[in-house]
Amino acid sequence: MFDLSQIFHVLEPLNLLLMFLGVFGGLVIGAMPGLTSTMAVGLLVPVTFGMHVDQGLVTLVAVYIGGISGGLVSATLLNIPGTPSSVATTFDAFPMARRGEAGKALAYGVFASFLGGLFSFFILALVAPALGRFALRFGPYEYFALVIFTLSCIVSISGKSLVKGLLSACVGLLMAMVGVSEPDSVTRFTFGLDALEAGFSVMPVLIGMYAIAQILQDVAFIKKPFNIISANFSPREFLAVAARFRNSVKNLVRSSLIGVGVGILPGVGPGLSNIVAYSQAKSASDDPDSFGQGNPDGIIASESANNAATGGALIPLLTLGIPGDATTMMMLGAFMIHNVQPGPLLMRDNADLVLTIFVAYFVSNIFMLLLQIYFIRVLIKALMVPRYILYPVILAMCGIGCYALNNTMSDVWVFLILGLVGYFFCRQGFPLLPLVLGLILGRMAEDQLRISWVMGHDSLVGYLDRPIALTFLGLSAISVAYALYCKRRARLRSKAGAGAACAS
Repeated sequence: MFDLSQIFHVLEPLNLLLMFLGVFGGLVIGAMPGLTSTMAVGLLVPVTFGMHVDQGLVTLVAVYIGGISGGLVSATLLNIPGTPSSVATTFDAFPMARRGEAGKALAYGVFASFLGGLFSFFILALVAPALGRFALRFGPYEYFALVIFTLSCIVSISGKSLVKGLLSACVGLLMAMVGVSEPDSVTRFTFGLDALEAGFSVMPVLIGMYAIAQILQDVAFIKKPFNIISANFSPREFLAVAARFRNSVKNLVRSSLIGVGVGILPGVGPGLSNIVAYSQAKSASDDPDSFGQGNPDGIIASESANNAATGGALIPLLTLGIPGDATTMMMLGAFMIHNVQPGPLLMRDNADLVLTIFVAYFVSNIFMLLLQIYFIRVLIKALMVPRYILYPVILAMCGIGCYALNNTMSDVWVFLILGLVGYFFCRQGFPLLPLVLGLILGRMAEDQLRISWVMGHDSLVGYLDRPIALTFLGLSAISVAYALYCKRRARLRSKAGAGAACAS
């Protein structure tokens, strides 16, 4: 299936340089609180527009890996997760740093990140081709059901309100209908604006929603400096920590498996995997009370899981064309820019491109390890850059990148206006992920529904003869029903707790 000579092409000096710079840039952005891996990839997507598709994708994969791992630096030294995927890292890394073991905490995090990424690479290489071959059996019925399942999963885990998650997804689906409908050339929801006849460009919406919304949320702290704990990290200390890792093999494997499994779920990704892995590590520990007090197993669980989730999130992107998380959603936009459609046909018709991504993933994890061992002091210094200098530069780069995509100011206006909409949604508790995923998948869902309607002779009865489609639709119903059940049980528990408090 794969042409192994493609490996030597990926290892050409220019590609290696792009991966090195991509990992380094991702580490720097990931280390800065508020600048997530999603923002890092989003900033770089317009830059890859002028590159060959191979070079663009290896760069984005490298930035993704660096951005996820970089969050452990601020989590350890500031008690502020650099990215959502490092939330659980703060629980034990910062207590270790506060008692003078910052170097040891960083060493545990770096090595766990590398091993989790390496574990994920082998799962990615084994599972993705098999899942791609299975997905070749998909038709319009299966693809529409898959989109419904994806949206139901995301809505089910969208914050505290299932209704808000559902409304957010509906807004995204409505945005996907803006413009000229391809099957019948009918213009919809343009309100007389010629710029909307082609619909919303995906990348300006993505970059605006995530970049502007995040920056506006941090404006209140823009002049507040970071108080950084000094770190005495050295390669020798890293080797000493690596030698003690044999005592944590079970925790590492369990957490990496959790990371891959959670990463595969559409729309979840590393942000949830670190919390799940941490809770499981604490439950399985002989000394659970030490978690939160500086237990290295807590750092290992969080960092191995969030890095393993990166490979898991790439699996549905490459095999089904469904992004596993917000960052791979940005990468899906990069595929679209280069006129490459991820999904089952990608594994069959562009096997060399898939192999390129696999090799880039492996090499980038090695670069991530080496850079964090020998250049972690540079990442620590990056935390000292004032946010009132950094954020205007980021906004300017986002605006320039959005304009460069199609050389039109309408994309810049979309970036700015929908960025403000994204900020409003965040303030009101509406999750952004269902919205942007509804925008990306809405067109595909509509097209596949129309095709299945025609194939069924103006009827949807054909779904009853499609076991894969029925399975996805059934899982969608179960996902939403289970989320409603969990929220109802949580409300009953809170009422029971309040009642007991009043009685006492």
